[in-house]
Amino acid sequence: MSASLAAPAPPASPRLARLWQGLAVFGPYAPLVMMVLVGLVLLSASRLGLMAWQWERVSATGLAGQMLLQGVRVDLIQLGLLALPPLLLAPFLATAPAWPLWRRLTWLWAILAITLLVFLELATPGFVGEYDSRPNRLFVEYLKYPREVSAMLWGGFRLHVLAGLSFTALAAWAMSRLMRPWLAEPRRGKHWQLWLSWPFVFLLVAFAIRSTTDHRPANPAMFALTADPMVNSLILNSAWSVAHAVYNLKHEAESGAVYGEMPVEEMLATVAAARGAEGLTSVSAALPELPTLSRLLPSRPRARPLNLVIVLEESLGATFVESLGGLPVTPELEKLKEQGWWFEQLYATGTRSVRGIEAVTTGFPPTPAQSVVKLSLSQTGFFSLADLLGRRGYHTEFIYGGESHFDNMRSFFKGNGFERVIDEKDYQAPVFTGSWGVSDEDLFNRAHQEITAHHAAGKPFFTLIFTSSNHSPFEFPDGRIELYDEEKGTENNAVKYADYALGRFFEQARASAYWQDTVFLVVADHDIRTKGDSLIPVERFHIPGLILGADIEPRRIRTVASQIDLPVTVLSLMGIEADTPMLGRDLSREAADAPGRAMMQYEQHYGWMEGQRLVILRPEKEPAHAVYDPAAKRLALATEPPADAAELERRALAHVLLPSWLYREQRYRLPDERTPARTAGPAGSGAMRATGG
Repeated sequence: MSASLAAPAPPASPRLARLWQGLAVFGPYAPLVMMVLVGLVLLSASRLGLMAWQWERVSATGLAGQMLLQGVRVDLIQLGLLALPPLLLAPFLATAPAWPLWRRLTWLWAILAITLLVFLELATPGFVGEYDSRPNRLFVEYLKYPREVSAMLWGGFRLHVLAGLSFTALAAWAMSRLMRPWLAEPRRGKHWQLWLSWPFVFLLVAFAIRSTTDHRPANPAMFALTADPMVNSLILNSAWSVAHAVYNLKHEAESGAVYGEMPVEEMLATVAAARGAEGLTSVSAALPELPTLSRLLPSRPRARPLNLVIVLEESLGATFVESLGGLPVTPELEKLKEQGWWFEQLYATGTRSVRGIEAVTTGFPPTPAQSVVKLSLSQTGFFSLADLLGRRGYHTEFIYGGESHFDNMRSFFKGNGFERVIDEKDYQAPVFTGSWGVSDEDLFNRAHQEITAHHAAGKPFFTLIFTSSNHSPFEFPDGRIELYDEEKGTENNAVKYADYALGRFFEQARASAYWQDTVFLVVADHDIRTKGDSLIPVERFHIPGLILGADIEPRRIRTVASQIDLPVTVLSLMGIEADTPMLGRDLSREAADAPGRAMMQYEQHYGWMEGQRLVILRPEKEPAHAVYDPAAKRLALATEPPADAAELERRALAHVLLPSWLYREQRYRLPDERTPARTAGPAGSGAMRATGG
C-alpha cells in the first residue's frame, strides 16, 4: 500500500472527534452514513429555502408539510444512489489488506458527492427563475454548447456564477474538514462481520432507492402532488431531477408510452378522422409505408407558385403583443398585422426553440422526447419544407445570426433539404455582436441581400430566418429604440429591439421587387418563459403569427390553431400542389367559426385542446380535463370529466403516440421519387400496438 494512502490524517477538533467516535458503531459504513446525514440536512435546507422563496405558489397548494416529508423520501433515493457504488466495493476493499484504500476512496467519494449536491442546489434558483422548474434535461443539453452558454451566463448571470462557484468550493472544503478524522480510523471488527452485515445494508440501500413496494420504482411522477409543475419540482432535489432526465434520454424512441397504448390501426384511423379533410386527399393506400401521406390541393392555384420566407422570432410570446393581451413592446408587429392574416389563437407546440423549428419547418407534432431536430433517426430522410420545395427547384437556405451548430440545427437542416446555411462566421463587419451572435439588424440585412439576389436570378426560393436578439442576456445595439424599461438589458427592451429590426426588414421587403412574388410567415418559436401554476400554462403557449406578402389580404384567424398548421397553410397559399406527410390543417380552407385544435408538450404533460376544452395526459396518472378562458388567460380544471371524455382522451393519445411511432419507423418522409407507387396491405398490423416506440 502506498505511503499516501496509509498516511495518518491531521488531528481533528475534540467535537469532531467525538462525532466520529459515535459513528464508529457503523464500522466501514461510517463515511457513507456521514454522507447521508449531511446530504439530508443540506437538501432539506435547500428545499425549505426554495419553498420560502416561492411561498405564494407553495401555500396555494396547502401541501407544504407533505412536500417536506415527500422531499426527504426523494433525498433518500438520491443519497442511496450515491452510496451504492462504494457499497458494492465494500466486500472487497473494506478488509484489512485494502483498508487504507477504502478509507481514502470513501473519504473522496463523500466529498465529491456532497459537492455535487451543493453545486446543483446552488444552480437551482437561477434555473427556476428562468425555466420555472428544477434543473432537468435542458440543464444537461446545454452542457453540449459551452461557448454559447458560458457567454450567456457570464453576460447575464455573472454574480450568480461567481457566488455559486465560491459556495461550491466552500462546501468542498467544509466537507473535507468534516471527513478528516475518517482518514485515521483503524479497522474494527472481523471479516465475517463485514460479510454478514453487507447483504442487509445492501438491501436497505436498495429499498431506499426503490422507495416503494409497487411494481414500479419511484419516479418524479409519483411526487406530482399538485397541479403546479414548478411546485412539484420543488419536492424533488436537483441531482435526482437531472439524473432522471439523463436516464430518460435513452428511452426517447418510446417516449409516448408514458401515456398509454393503442393499436396502430386505431391510432392512424383516429388521427385521420380528427384531421380537417378539405383540400387534402390521402394517398397512403398506394404507399402504405407512409400512412399519413396526403395530397394537398392549394386553395389558391397559381401558374407559378410563390416564394416563401419564414421569420422565426426567438421567444416572442403573446405576452409581448398588446393586441393579444400582452405588453406594448411590439409596435411594428401591430402595424404589420393589419396587412395580412393575423392569428388570434395560435399556440406553440412546446417551450424550446427546437420544438418551434420542428413544428414550423416539418409540421411534426410534439412528443415527450427531444425535438426531431436533435434525434438520430431524423438527421437525414426526414420530411421538411426544404426537401419538398427543393425537389421543385427552389433554392433553400437557413439564415441565422449565431452559431448554427447550436441545438444541432446545421446538421438537421443540411441533412433534410437545406442547400445553404448562413451563420455568424459569414457576416462581414456586423453592426453589433453579442453572446448569441450578430444582431437582428445584421441578420435581416443579410437576408434582404440574399433574397434580392435570388429573385434577380429568377430562381424560386425558400428562406428560413431565425432571430436571436431576444435571448438572455438581452444584448442589442444602442440608439435604436426608446427603452421600455430603464435598465437596458431586459427582455422587454430586447423584444422591442427585435420588433424594430423586424419592422425595418418589412419596410425593405415591401419596397422590393420580390414582395409581389413571396409569401412571408412571421411566427414565434415559443414564449420567453413558459411557467405557471397550472398543469399546462396555456397562456404561455399563446404566440403571435402573421402571413403577409404577395396578394394576401388582411384577415383575422380566430380559430384555435397550432404551429403545425402553418406549413400546410403557407404551401396552400403559395399555390403548391404536393404530397406531404404533415398532419396540420389548411387554415385557408377552415371555416371562420371552427373551434380548431392545438397540442402542447409541457415537460411530461401533453395537452390536447379543442376550442376551449383541454385534456391533459400525464405519466402514470389519469388524464385531467379543463376549460381554458382565453380572455382571462386562465385554465380551470374540471371537477368532473365531460360526457365525451373518453373520445377526447382517445384523440389526444393517438396524436401523441403517432409522431413517436412515425419517428421510430422512419415513416415521416416524402416517397423516394425513384420508387413507383405500389399497393399493399395495411400500414400496421392490428396486432401491433403504438407505444411511441
